[in-house]
Amino acid sequence: MPKGRFEGSLERVNDCCWRIPKSYKAGMRVDGLIYADDRLIEQIRHDQAAEQVANVAFLPGIQHASLAMPDIHWGYGFCIGGVCATDPDEGGVISPGGVGYDINCGVRLMRTNLFYQDVKPQLVKLMDALFANIPAGVGRSGKYRFKQRELKQLMAQGSSFLKSRHQATESDINTPKREAVCRTLIRRQSATGR
Repeated sequence: MPKGRFEGSLERVNDCCWRIPKSYKAGMRVDGLIYADDRLIEQIRHDQAAEQVANVAFLPGIQHASLAMPDIHWGYGFCIGGVCATDPDEGGVISPGGVGYDINCGVRLMRTNLFYQDVKPQLVKLMDALFANIPAGVGRSGKYRFKQRELKQLMAQGSSFLKSRHQATESDINTPKREAVCRTLIRRQSATGR
């Protein structure tokens, strides 16, 4: 992929959203949507991350749009900041290439009952504790270890397997759709041998 400036079509949807229409490239199944203001969209045009947003729109089973959040930058496969939902019943997949090699880069949204003014005096300690307890980064080291057999169980059972290891709670696994998708993918993998 060329490393130059993105010269493709970007249509303003509103003050903070830009569309790459599915007519940009033959075969795109959905539009691409990039969430950015005027200043940020000019920075985004300086590399090919927006082209990656368009490329993701070709994926089988893609739903609604290929999305890019404001942290968009050029990645491997998807752009970093890229989001895509696919439906396995329409040929969709879960792709590790979807997050490139930035997988588990430490970005996750979590709701708590804490308020910033209460946490602010302890922010450094809190961040240190989060970093020490949440797996992140590259390599084979980390707090959690899984043997090959355990990885297969994890893929088959999803977060229920983690609960049996006291690494997940009931609220973590209270998502039947996610479990069903995991089981569907395992069945497909077993059937195709891939």
